[in-house]
Amino acid sequence: MKSLAELAAIRERMQSKVNIREGQGNMRIVVGMATCGISAGARPVLNAFVEGVAKAGLTGKATVSQTGCIGICQYEPVVEVYSGEEKVTYVNLTTDKVEKIIEDHIKNGKVVTEYTIGAATK
Repeated sequence: MKSLAELAAIRERMQSKVNIREGQGNMRIVVGMATCGISAGARPVLNAFVEGVAKAGLTGKATVSQTGCIGICQYEPVVEVYSGEEKVTYVNLTTDKVEKIIEDHIKNGKVVTEYTIGAATK
């Protein structure tokens, strides 16, 4: 870092990511980040949601956060999407699947059923 202006630019760039994680969006994306989730790849999934929500301009609509154990370790990484009273549980996620969830579900309200726990248990 060479100047105060450079530090301010870094702060501003990172502040948008903090706002996504602590925002007041009416849709909540909760990533399971217990040990089992992290070892299965939840950290890159969390980062993909944070970056994808920001890139899609959905920071006012969706908040991305993390939680501990969701209780279904065999399906990690697990993400729960809450919208009002509705909860959708996505399982076995990868960063590639995140993009489709953001586009179809978060942006357009259409659940990606092939990634849900219901599809995984059939």
